[in-house]
Amino acid sequence: MQSLRRVNPKKLLLSKWTAVKPQNKEKHFIVIKLIEPALPNIKIEQIELQAVYSNRAFIMPWRDLTEVDQWLQGWK
Repeated sequence: MQSLRRVNPKKLLLSKWTAVKPQNKEKHFIVIKLIEPALPNIKIEQIELQAVYSNRAFIMPWRDLTEVDQWLQGWK
């Protein structure tokens, strides 16, 4: 069973994250955008995360950041 951390999706914008297993020298990331759902009154499910090293950005479910074996909160 994976350990999960509590994350408030409303406070994710501009938060910093460290990949536990970096790939392509991409270790540090920042949340650059909260993806708004198409319909109003629906909770945010997706974020855009950008690698500091390469500026590569990708969209992912914000709940993936709660997996402690994948992500550390802050830059370590």
